[in-house]
Amino acid sequence: MGAANVIPGVSGGTIAFVTGIYERLINAIKSCDGAALKLLLGGNFKGLIKHTDAGFLVSLMFGVLVALLTLARALKYGFEYHPVLISALFFGLIAASIWSIFKMVNQWSGGAVLGLFIGCGIAVSMVFLPQAQESQNMMYLMICGVVAMCSMIIPGVSGSFVLILMGNYNLIMVNSLTNLGDGKFKEALTVLIPVGLGAVLGMIVLSRVLSWLFKRFHDIAVATITGFVAGSLVTIWPWKKPITEMFGEKEKIIGYTRELPAIDGHFLVAVLVILVGAALMVGIELLGRDKSKS
Repeated sequence: MGAANVIPGVSGGTIAFVTGIYERLINAIKSCDGAALKLLLGGNFKGLIKHTDAGFLVSLMFGVLVALLTLARALKYGFEYHPVLISALFFGLIAASIWSIFKMVNQWSGGAVLGLFIGCGIAVSMVFLPQAQESQNMMYLMICGVVAMCSMIIPGVSGSFVLILMGNYNLIMVNSLTNLGDGKFKEALTVLIPVGLGAVLGMIVLSRVLSWLFKRFHDIAVATITGFVAGSLVTIWPWKKPITEMFGEKEKIIGYTRELPAIDGHFLVAVLVILVGAALMVGIELLGRDKSKS
């Protein structure tokens, strides 16, 4: 899940779903309620651990943190020197996840089909939205934290992908995490603390709202998610050129132009990487299926 939260276009919620831990995750998050606070204030730590499934949450969050710190450095290098191959890997992961989410729809009604097209339309339209400029405003960083938490709760919604549109992906998921790993704590925590506060707020509030929507309108919600994931393939298309603009002395990317690839050796390598990404997602789903059965 930590790896998925770093990768734009891939949802940590999807990973939780295909590995069979989604329901337990939602229940554990929702258990951080008034009863948990009462147990904490009363010093009943054993009861608190049992009530919140703390062992599961701590193990999960530790794994997420390790992945965030290690992958941030690798992605920073990849985006700088091998952008096509990194995007190709993401493309394969996302493409293979579509069928996994599609199968979660129990009955395809008119509402579900409409949700599928609406989700796909929203995702494709995002390609034409201008990317916002990077901002270190505290309130904006807190909103980014809420968005990042959404990706852990809703299968198919990538917090990293939305952070790209919000202009703060590199600031939060690459630069700040790299600074943290390098021991530059002041630079990192200035960004990560407000993001973390927003994430906690999103976890407490949105988990309840989104869980209700997911349970009440399950098939429509999953169909919409399927369309969103399918449409996001346009956004993550590997062969694109950045559109840059000068802001003072800094050159920033404000969008991309997408193009068809030239059929050469680089194209074949990228296709191979796409297949590797797809194979990884299929392997994760099979692993989750085996775990669920056991």
